[in-house]
Amino acid sequence: MSAPEKRSAVFIAISTSEFMKTALLLRRTRMHFPRLDVAEVEINPIPKGGSDRKFYRIHCSPEQALILVKYNLEREENRHYVHIAKFLGEHGIRVPEIYFHDPEEGLIWLEDLGERDLYRYRDEVWLVRRTLYESALVQIATLHGLSESVCVEMKQHLPAEFNSELYLWEQSYFFENCLGRCFKIDRTKLALLAGLRPLKEIAERLASFPRVLVHRDFQSQNIIIRNGEAYLIDFQGMRPGLAEYDLASLLYDPYVDLPEKERGELTEYYRARQLEHGIAINGEFDLKLRLCAMQRLMQALGAYGFLSLVKGHKHFLQHVPAALKSLQRIVAAIDGLSELEKTLRELI
Repeated sequence: MSAPEKRSAVFIAISTSEFMKTALLLRRTRMHFPRLDVAEVEINPIPKGGSDRKFYRIHCSPEQALILVKYNLEREENRHYVHIAKFLGEHGIRVPEIYFHDPEEGLIWLEDLGERDLYRYRDEVWLVRRTLYESALVQIATLHGLSESVCVEMKQHLPAEFNSELYLWEQSYFFENCLGRCFKIDRTKLALLAGLRPLKEIAERLASFPRVLVHRDFQSQNIIIRNGEAYLIDFQGMRPGLAEYDLASLLYDPYVDLPEKERGELTEYYRARQLEHGIAINGEFDLKLRLCAMQRLMQALGAYGFLSLVKGHKHFLQHVPAALKSLQRIVAAIDGLSELEKTLRELI
């Protein structure tokens, strides 16, 4: 019998089929970070929702850790992540520090902020959670408060702004991938619901308001808590839009069921931060928040259907009931959408 092979100093916690790919990532890391202690390296893939990016946590020692991101070069918004991160950091918004970017290979090495996102605190008492949510709201209010003259420098690095076409696309995404794919509602009824005139009017009305920079996916799993403070991640979809869209994304997050009382307290806290930035809160705030909540929940439900039934990420289906229930409640308070509300109520 031959002697057993000596185990490599590098422990790779992934499937054998990924060995060569990860070994290449390790070599790249050694090349760009020669001072790292690579005698014992552990590379662990990080499951990250439905993203087309691959995330790895690299441990060299208890004091040396970083995150490696491998992104799809063909997806334009991935190319702008580093520019956006540096922009946010320069304007006092807490995000991971970028250590090195290899744009030719689509690789980013960045600061490891840890594994505890806001979602992991969902079962804590409100006294604890409120402080963490407020920390996150301070960060997003800072983003929303940036002046237009500051934001213009980022225009070339951002996706298309929120306009009526994008709002209508979110609605269509919901009807096709949630009501169509998940609930098998026939195309005739889908066309009837999607064609409700108030939906187009909502898209046009939201598009008529002045825009600020928004995160676009401001929910509990994209907020990392480190030493009691919130950091923003997954901001590559940042674009001009409505501040209320980000607020709705957090307050009506399908991953966390916030009681109405807590939503109210967080809304008031956010409004106070807006006033600190010199942003007046007019009488349309509540309306915009309600309509943005409808849009955001439609987008999320469309994503759950698409990611689950087209991309094969079945675990997203577990979040459909909570999101659908929230959407039904929101739609019930919007004039002209009784047919949609009735359909949603029948599905809950």
